[in-house]
This record gives sequence, C-alpha cells and structure tokens, in this order.
Amino acid sequence: MNCEEAQGLLPAYGDGELDLPHALALERHLDGCPACAAALREQRALSQAVRSTPYHRAPDTLRARLRAQLPPETAAPAVVAAPAPAAKTYRRRDWSRWAMPIAAGIALAVGLNVMLSTQRAGETLRNELVAGHVRSLQAEHLSDVASSDQHTVKPWFSGKLDYSPPVRDLTAQEFPLLGGRLDYIAQRQVAVLIYRHRKHTINLYIWPGKNGDTAPESHGSEGYSLVHWRRDGMEFWAVSDLNGEELRQFAQLQIAAVTDKAANVPNT
Repeated sequence: MNCEEAQGLLPAYGDGELDLPHALALERHLDGCPACAAALREQRALSQAVRSTPYHRAPDTLRARLRAQLPPETAAPAVVAAPAPAAKTYRRRDWSRWAMPIAAGIALAVGLNVMLSTQRAGETLRNELVAGHVRSLQAEHLSDVASSDQHTVKPWFSGKLDYSPPVRDLTAQEFPLLGGRLDYIAQRQVAVLIYRHRKHTINLYIWPGKNGDTAPESHGSEGYSLVHWRRDGMEFWAVSDLNGEELRQFAQLQIAAVTDKAANVPNT
C-alpha cells in the first residue's frame, strides 16, 4: 500500500468504517510511514475539534422576528355549517397569507446557520495552522530542506506536490529564508516555507485556492499571530509569535516580491 492509497482510506479508518482486510493493511503501512501516521493524528484531532464545537443558540432578536411572523393564537371559532368548497378556499387563502413570512423566516435561519458554519470552519483552520506551527518547533522538524537559497528550496517541492509554490528570499528585508517542508493542512499536503525575523520563526503555508487577490488580513489564535491573503490563485497563511504589525509587514513584502518585476528576475 502506498501513501496515496493509505490517505484515501484514512477517513473511513478514523470513523471505524473500514473493513478488516483494508484496516490491517493500512495499519501495517502506518507502522512504517510517519507522514501517514501524522495525517491520521491530525484527522482525529480535527474530528475531535469539530465534535467539541459548541452549539450556537439563535440570538433572541432572530427568535423574536420569527415568532412575530407566525399567526396570532386565537380562540377556536364557533362551528358554522358551510359548503365544502368555501372552506377549502378559506384554507388556501389563509395559507397564502403566511407562506411568504414563513419562507422568509426559513431563509433567514438557513443564512444564519451557513454564516456560523463558515465561522467555525475558519476557526478550525486557524487552530490547525497554529498546531502545525507549534509542532514544527517542538518536534525539531522545522524543515525538510534547509537552505537559504530559493533555487534549492523551490525545486525541492517538484514532484512532491501538484503545484509549484512561489519561493522568495527576503534576507535584504531582514526576513531570511531558512528552508521548506511539507505539512498536512485542511486534508491535503501543502508547502511550507520557513523564515526568521530576529529570533522569531515564521511558517508560511501555501496551497491552491480561489481566484481573486485579497489584501493581508490579520487573525489571532492561541496567542499566535496569523495573516491570510490570496494572490494569483494561491492561499497564503503566515503564522508566528511575531506581533501582528510585523507579520503584516512580512505579508506585504511577500506580495511585493511576487508582483515586482525586478524582484521576480532572480526567482525564475
């Protein structure tokens, strides 16, 4: 069993849904493959994080708005004999009266749920990135290829990923390149570039994302600074114990190095 086959079976194995022959074969592979074993641990950690995510109660203002859309409670009317067609017409008219407000309330509730789900997904990703950053420092596995030469680091990723990450050395700007490695984030292998600023380590995670460039956006998680931006179809996440302002400066230097023609020449 190779790594590609093993990682395709990890979700079912983690949920206890894998049949015995495949489970035994996967376990033999995991015993001799640290990368796949690490991927399994991260998958289990992510599953645990999702299961432990707190339930968000709908705000009182939303509950009040939905309740206001419902028909008022009234006493049961006196029974009056009426032709069946007339009664059916009344019920149809009564339903049409409240159909639009009820539909609006359902749409509002669905929209709120989507918004909360998106927020939880973003929080889970940030926690996963911070965990990868901390793990790289504690496990003394900061880099797979240790080099300050971008012409050494960039080719190292060739054949290991289905994309080519942009690699820039910012030594002149006091953010020297230290090397690169592979990590497993958001259920896929991603490129990580390692930089240093004074005594602070920066992990720059890069993987293909949505089209459309975005400006650097600061975040925080567990006492660490994160900056996210999108450029030329790539997602960039910088993680460090640097303060947020200096990490944003690093992001701006990365963007300038990629877009400035003069800076691009030695990186081709």
